Amino acid sequence: MTWDELESACGQCERCSLCRTKTNTVFGTGNRQAKLMFVGEAPGEQEDLSGIPFVGAAGKLLDQYLTAVGIEREQVYIANILKCRPPRNRDPLPEEQDACMAYLREQVKLIKPQMIVCLGRISAMRLIRPDFKITKEHGILVRKGNYVMTAVYHPSALLRDMSKREDMYKDMKRIRMYCDEYMAE
Repeated sequence: MTWDELESACGQCERCSLCRTKTNTVFGTGNRQAKLMFVGEAPGEQEDLSGIPFVGAAGKLLDQYLTAVGIEREQVYIANILKCRPPRNRDPLPEEQDACMAYLREQVKLIKPQMIVCLGRISAMRLIRPDFKITKEHGILVRKGNYVMTAVYHPSALLRDMSKREDMYKDMKRIRMYCDEYMAE
């Protein structure tokens, strides 16, 4: 499947009821040859309006962390498990995640990142391990198949709980160090 075919299929998707309440499909954005990919759970209101992931307050905070560790947003690819916004930003239902996983898998196949960073517990529980505990396991690097994976706090959680911000900074520095050591051009 090509990028155009995948994006078109995703935009026309009717696998779950979210297709009826969305404003825009939020496919993903960034470098399609990125070695580093970030995956969140689902679009929020600003993302639904713009069609671009992580552009609201949480996205601006993510940008600050990327900048703080010297990673340009243009160097990475950012997507979500869900491509449509759940009503009132509720957590994605398992059946909604199931409906969208094929799109995310295809994105990963096309990008071929070396590292996938899960943004938040829902992404980590879906992509790393169902019993993943974000408060205990954030920042730990694991190998899963062809990918090195880790999870960090979701930026929206950091907006609600500032005490986690230092942990996020340390995790992002660890990600940068891994990139520098193992993913050099």
